[in-house]
Amino acid sequence: MTSASWLAAMITPENDFDGAPLLRKEFTLEDGHGAVMKATLRATAFGVYEASINGVPAGPDVLSPGWSSYEWRLRHRSYDVTALIRPTTVIGVELGNGWYRGRLAWHGMSNLYGSELGFFGQLDIEFADGHVQSVASDASWQAGPSATTFNDLYDGQTIDARRLQQGWAEPGFVPGTGWTGVREVAFDTGRLVEPVGPPVVRAGAVRPVQVFTSPTGKTLVDFGQNLVGWLRFTVQGEAGHAITIRHAEVLEDGELGVRPLRTAKAADTFVLSGGPDSFEPTKTFHGFRYAEVTGWPGDLTVGDLEAVVVHSDLERTGTFECSNELVNQLHRNIVWGLRGNFLDLPTDCPQRDERLGWTGDIAVFAPTAAYLYDVKGFLQDWLLDLAAEQKAQDGLVPITVPDVLKYCPQPAEFPAPESSALWSEASVWVPWALWEAYGDLSVLENQYESMAAHTRRVEGLLSPAGLWDSGFQFGDWLDPDAAPDQPWAAKADTAVVATACMYRTAMLTAQAAGLLGKHDDEASFEALAARVRNAFAGHYVADDGTISSDCTTVYALAIAFDVLLTPELREFAGNRLAELVRDNGYRVSTGFAGTPFITHALTDTGHVDEAYRLLLEEGCPSWLYPVTMGATTVWERWDSMLPDGTINPGEMTSFNHYALGAVADWMHKAIGGIRPLEPGYARVLIQPQPGEGISWAKTSLKTPHGEVRAAWTLEGGEFRLEATVPDGVAADVVLPDGARHGVTGGTHRFEAQVGVLVR
Repeated sequence: MTSASWLAAMITPENDFDGAPLLRKEFTLEDGHGAVMKATLRATAFGVYEASINGVPAGPDVLSPGWSSYEWRLRHRSYDVTALIRPTTVIGVELGNGWYRGRLAWHGMSNLYGSELGFFGQLDIEFADGHVQSVASDASWQAGPSATTFNDLYDGQTIDARRLQQGWAEPGFVPGTGWTGVREVAFDTGRLVEPVGPPVVRAGAVRPVQVFTSPTGKTLVDFGQNLVGWLRFTVQGEAGHAITIRHAEVLEDGELGVRPLRTAKAADTFVLSGGPDSFEPTKTFHGFRYAEVTGWPGDLTVGDLEAVVVHSDLERTGTFECSNELVNQLHRNIVWGLRGNFLDLPTDCPQRDERLGWTGDIAVFAPTAAYLYDVKGFLQDWLLDLAAEQKAQDGLVPITVPDVLKYCPQPAEFPAPESSALWSEASVWVPWALWEAYGDLSVLENQYESMAAHTRRVEGLLSPAGLWDSGFQFGDWLDPDAAPDQPWAAKADTAVVATACMYRTAMLTAQAAGLLGKHDDEASFEALAARVRNAFAGHYVADDGTISSDCTTVYALAIAFDVLLTPELREFAGNRLAELVRDNGYRVSTGFAGTPFITHALTDTGHVDEAYRLLLEEGCPSWLYPVTMGATTVWERWDSMLPDGTINPGEMTSFNHYALGAVADWMHKAIGGIRPLEPGYARVLIQPQPGEGISWAKTSLKTPHGEVRAAWTLEGGEFRLEATVPDGVAADVVLPDGARHGVTGGTHRFEAQVGVLVR
């Protein structure tokens, strides 16, 4: 449907109605055209909307149209509502502030995209004779007050059940006092786009595991899982009585731990009508495991509440399980972290006054995400926003997409925005991860201009020597040895990190150019990569192979990105990395940059045992330390909660950040043993690499060609593997003793004798 096909206008109510107006349009079907064959509602909004036909939801989605770069891309959704059409029909719409007009980022600012809510929609009804009746948003619609008196994504929602107007979205309703008209506002339909990704939906429900009383007498509810969404319940009490529910991820000293929320209130209030009231605050969302309930009439029990889990509608594709239950819980935590942060866009965290699409997090997590879920459309949609923001900023890939920070005050500690290694690299690394996972060349075709623009921009930032050694860099953000209030103070030199990242980016962009037949670009980017690689070698690699700043992250990146010039230097780097890991007692010593790559780098240089021991370490900092502390999602900091149960004193202390969960990519590929030999798993490598502490593992992946499975056991030095490959797919199976077998579709079994690795 082109913009010229639209008859609709963007409409806004004459009264704002507390930021949550109701809109309705009642009409009758035109006579003489036969039966209704098809009815399609297309809708979008400034803000968030919920659309209904004759009081029945048009679709399962919530928080639509989501958050895109509204300046250039406003997505609209289409609903088949044929079964809901009646001779007299009402289109009903509820609006809320959402991302468009609500509070965004940590500056306390609202209305960053506009000051007025709006709705834009059109219902097209096709009759048996081919006639189409269109009912579009225009000045004839009506607007009125809803039961919601306050709504904000960070701060929560207030619902007054006494204001509920039964039947407002059904035929025959007579709008009473307070209802007004609407007016049309200027709107460029050229901004309208079909969504590439799936909608946000209610993806499940979780019942409480415990209701208990805190040391100060507060009523607390534990859902047993850190999740994202809201509470849903039915209750009856005295009219005008208020129930308030606050949300948080953890407890501290037995009370709700709200300090990590910063200024986000994360509180919902429900005012009772006197009769049975059903509440569900769908114009906000919270990241929480615990809820504090005040004002509940009578005794609250675990059967009174349920938590609704909300995220983008994604299909699970990859699984992993092994003999170590702590590792299994870590993997479950990574999955839940993805679910909570893949709510319309890949956010950093879902709970505090932030929830932004940080580019660095997804740059390193994309391969893990693409294994666990089908995220192709989800991330492609986000990449279109990235490209739009980048194009408007002369090739600069911002650190968050959508780039709401451009409307906010610039922090004094940061210079003017500029390309940032690893963060801006999302423009190249994410499309490449999707290409490897799904084998769809259109991903690279659609994003190539963005990939090339970023690479060329950074080329212009290099020093005459070919190093990326100027400007602000996040570097190895949140190095565990950095002070809580100095997350940028990593052991790894930021220029070493940035230059290594630039080499990888230039190489991937060159490969993309080659795949797309842009051979002049391919040669140019290969030459750029060679220049950067030589500069890295000349300035950061000593004659004996030591890399400048001599810490785990720089060796991990140098190995993983293949930036070292000779096999001898690579071998030295692997040995030095393993030595540093051992000397640190197998505790994690990397931040955002090094963590996704360190276990890969160890394994790829023959240090499998060190990689396993690094993964299986339980002391702080480590991947399993949060698990031993009861974590059910991945933390932002290795020590977001200290061993004594207190919350890390740093200002940034989230308990649901997926970035450090990128280790799951290594778990899938090295422990589980499945990786692509060709994009989209058209050819597969099955090569489990067992290590001390794990005696069996099994993993599976739904690829574009069918499901791949691998399951192995190790007992008494005898290794057994069962591998399943889809029909039409060739696989190389490599056993721990080095034996290599070529197989095709079907299930195959292998045995090998290896050293005893399991205690």
